[in-house]
Amino acid sequence: MNTPAAPALPQLLLVDDDKLIVDTLSIVLGRDFDVVSAGTRIDAIDRVRALDTPPPLALIDLGLPPSQHDPEEGYLLISALLAHAPATKIIVLSGQSEQAAGRHARALGATEFVAKPANPQRLKQVLLAALRAREVESGNQAMQATSPRFDPLDALIGVSEPMVTLKTQITLYADSPFPVLIEGESGSGKEVVASCLHAKGARRTKPYFALNCAAISPSLMEPTLFGYAKGAFTGAQSAKAGYFEDAGNGTLFLDEIGELPLDLQSKLLRVLENGEYNRVGETQVRQSQARIIAATNRDLRAECKSGAFRTDLYHRLSVFTMHVPPLRNLGDDRLLLLAHFRNLYAGSASAAPFVLDASAERAWLDYPFFGNVRELRNVVIRLVTKHAGRTVDARHLELEFDPGAAQSAGARAAIDSLDEIALRELERRGHFMLDDKLMAWERAYVAAAMQLCHGNVSQAARMLGVNRTTLYSRMSALEKQG
Repeated sequence: MNTPAAPALPQLLLVDDDKLIVDTLSIVLGRDFDVVSAGTRIDAIDRVRALDTPPPLALIDLGLPPSQHDPEEGYLLISALLAHAPATKIIVLSGQSEQAAGRHARALGATEFVAKPANPQRLKQVLLAALRAREVESGNQAMQATSPRFDPLDALIGVSEPMVTLKTQITLYADSPFPVLIEGESGSGKEVVASCLHAKGARRTKPYFALNCAAISPSLMEPTLFGYAKGAFTGAQSAKAGYFEDAGNGTLFLDEIGELPLDLQSKLLRVLENGEYNRVGETQVRQSQARIIAATNRDLRAECKSGAFRTDLYHRLSVFTMHVPPLRNLGDDRLLLLAHFRNLYAGSASAAPFVLDASAERAWLDYPFFGNVRELRNVVIRLVTKHAGRTVDARHLELEFDPGAAQSAGARAAIDSLDEIALRELERRGHFMLDDKLMAWERAYVAAAMQLCHGNVSQAARMLGVNRTTLYSRMSALEKQG
C-alpha cells in the first residue's frame, strides 16, 4: 500500500547576509516552509526568477550589502520583489528602527515588521498569518469570478469620479480587439483592471494569461513569450509553446511592459502589426490571435524620448490608454476600501471588525497612501490582527503609517504651486535666463538621486525616469558647465 505523499511546503524566500541567521532560521522554519535563501538584493531577484512560481512569502533584512547599516538596499528589494511578484507577502526582519525604517518598509508594501532578535514562535505565527491573508485574497478572487451574479467591475471598489471614469472605459474597451495600455502607480490595481477588461468582454470564455515582464530574466523572455523548438538552446530537450501560443484567441496581459528588452520590443511590434511570430530556433511563421493588454508604472513617453522604449511600439500598444488613479485622489473611496478589506480579513479570521473613531477617520482620509491599495490593504490586515473588536484612534494609525509620507505630501503640494512661484519670480525680475534655471533644477535632482541611490547610476537613472546612458551624458554636461 502506497503512503500518500506529504503536501508540499509553502516556499519562503529568506534574504539576509548573515550566514548564522540564515542557517538558524532555515532550521527553525524548515519544518513549516521550503526555505530558499539569498544574501543580497541581486541574488534574491535572481533566485525568484529561477523559481517555477514566485514564492508566496519573503522574509528579508533591510540592511543588505553593500550598505548593511543603511535600509535603502532593503527598500529597493521590497519594491523589486513586488514588481516581480505582486502577490508575495513580505515580512521585514531587521535590526533597523521600528519607528522609521519599519513603517517605511510597510508603506512600500511589506506586510509586517519584526524586530531582531525575534522569537522563533512569534516569527512563525507572523509568517503563517501572512500566508493565510494571501490565501484569503486568492480565494476571494476565485469565488467572485465563479459567482453567476458577479459583475467583473465589482472588483473595482469606489464611486468617485475617477473610478466611475475607469469603469466606463473598461465597458467601452472590453470588446475591442485592439491593444490597451494601462498606466498607474505601483500598487494601484493595474492587474485588476486588466482582468476586468478580459472578463467583461466577448473573450471572457477564452484563455487569459498574465506575464510580468520584470519577473523573467532578459535571456529567457523571448522563449517565454514565443516558445522554442527542440534543441534551440542548451536544455531545450523538447519543443515548448510560449505565452502567445497558449493564449490562443484569448487575452495576454503583459505587466511591467517597460522592462521588456529593446531587442524584443521589435518582435512584439511585429506580432501587434500582423500577428506573426517565430518560436526560438524555428523558421516556421506562426500566427497569434490574442488581444494584448499591457501595463506600466513608468512614463513610457519619457522612455521613448530617452531611447529606452520604441516609439512605434508605444503607439501600437496605446491604441486605448487607461490611467488607474492613485489612491490619494479617490476621496471617500478609501473608506469603502477600508470597509471591504476589514470585512474580508476579519471574516476569514473569525474576528470582530475594528472601527475608526472620528480622529482616525480624519487621519485615514488625510494620509496620502503612496503605496496605494497594496499599502491600504496591508494596514487593514495589521489593524484586524492587533485591534479586533476595538475602536481605533488616530494614535493607533500613526503607528501603522509611514512618517515620511506627510513630508512627501508637502513636497507634492509645493510642486503643485510651481506655477505661482514662476509667476512671482518673473514679475519680480526684469531679466531671466530660463536655461540657467532649468540647469539648476536638473543639477539638484541628479545630485539628490545619486545621493539616495548611493552613487549607483543605474538606480538613479531609473529613479529619474531616464536610461543610464542619458544620465551619464547629462552628468558629463553638467560637470563641464560647472
